[in-house]
Amino acid sequence: MTDRVDLADLHERPTVLLPERTLLHDGIRTGQGVLVADGRVAEVGEADVVQERHPGAAVVRLPRRLLMPGLVDAHHHLTQSFGKSLVFGEPSEIFRRVWVPMEAHLDEEAIDVATRLAAWESLRGGFTTVADAGTRATVDGGVERLAEAAGAVGVRCVLGTICNDLVGGERVAEVDDVLAAAGEHLHKWEGHDLVQPSLAVSIPEVASDEMLTRVTALAREAGVTFQTHLNEHLAAVERSLEATGMRPLERLAHLGALGPELLAAHTTLLTPREITLLRDSGGAISYNPVASAWKGNAVAPALLMHELGVRVGLGTDGTRGDAFRMLDAAETAQRLVHGLPSGDSSVGGGWTWLERGLTGGADAVGLAGQIGEISAGAHADLLVLTLDVPELVPSWDLPWELVRLAGRDQIESVVVGGRLRVRDGRPLGVDGDALLDRAREIAERAVERAPIHKIHPFSADHRASGQVAHA
Repeated sequence: MTDRVDLADLHERPTVLLPERTLLHDGIRTGQGVLVADGRVAEVGEADVVQERHPGAAVVRLPRRLLMPGLVDAHHHLTQSFGKSLVFGEPSEIFRRVWVPMEAHLDEEAIDVATRLAAWESLRGGFTTVADAGTRATVDGGVERLAEAAGAVGVRCVLGTICNDLVGGERVAEVDDVLAAAGEHLHKWEGHDLVQPSLAVSIPEVASDEMLTRVTALAREAGVTFQTHLNEHLAAVERSLEATGMRPLERLAHLGALGPELLAAHTTLLTPREITLLRDSGGAISYNPVASAWKGNAVAPALLMHELGVRVGLGTDGTRGDAFRMLDAAETAQRLVHGLPSGDSSVGGGWTWLERGLTGGADAVGLAGQIGEISAGAHADLLVLTLDVPELVPSWDLPWELVRLAGRDQIESVVVGGRLRVRDGRPLGVDGDALLDRAREIAERAVERAPIHKIHPFSADHRASGQVAHA
């Protein structure tokens, strides 16, 4: 096994990284040098040339290692990390029975710990950026506490603030008041090192026509993303049809609320016309394959949308913060649902899903050219993977292998903004053991006091009931 390399001082001075292999926008290259300075990638080129141009820079050699961009989780819920397996085996729309009740009962300490836990999981899984779709925690200052906690662990966050104004069709907030708070959110995080503000509506049915029209216009004007869960479950589509005579995406189009600012999560239930509307508007989607497998009604036609020109990123929906398992799930779901019936044995050839998790995700969350790639001027959000593992020896086609064979245990270093954040799975600057102890204690308290309604029993109870039934 190759000796470990310590990047703890990377942020202190300009440094040339010399990996055995480097994942660039045009593929995997050898013999490259990557200069990191002031939190960004300053130069990429032939190793000898980069070294000669910067004789005063430190040099770190990375033999038998791959240097690649950090992956982008285009759809996350950071304050849901206490739920995890509570939703396993549950039917769709678990937000109504688990997530909303749990998040509504989180206090400031619970928000802090839940976010830190999720951020650490994401980083150690290879995600350097996550798009949080907006916490439903109701405590004052909850969004700020979330941002502070994510920043303390070191993950980059596209941070949504929820702009709902309806509950059950009844108005619960004034549009002007909500938009004033949204404007404050945009101003508060403008220029922040790790936080990019975003606006969100949980699902279109909890926003009035006026709200959807004005909040998307505000996002468009500010140049930030507008996040919403769109056409995810059959029940939501039918509720929209009953209330408005239109499907959720059709309603957005009717209101002029479809545009390049849109980041639509899931989009599992789209008609051909809706795909066309989405493409022509320039909107982006987050394809969340693990969410579909665990609690969805369908798998989004992600490969079709990508080939038709829809902007596609990949997201976890907070299911598990493991980037390589997400890539595998993305390819596998498309193969099972769309590839097998049509005889398509490659469904994107592996590299499609790698790119959707990198530059595709960066574009979807509104940070194209800044993350998801190793290029001059981009943030130095990087992963160092060991290639010295049996899964990748021999290596014939590394992009395919990253999608189907790689795992988070191969990630030695996670760098965000030119600073080492996680080494060998452990966070730097945060006491990981103490965080886990706090999470165990606070999660139990938070879940116990929330009116969570599970339909499916815990696995041991389910197994026991099955044994009794077959006795």
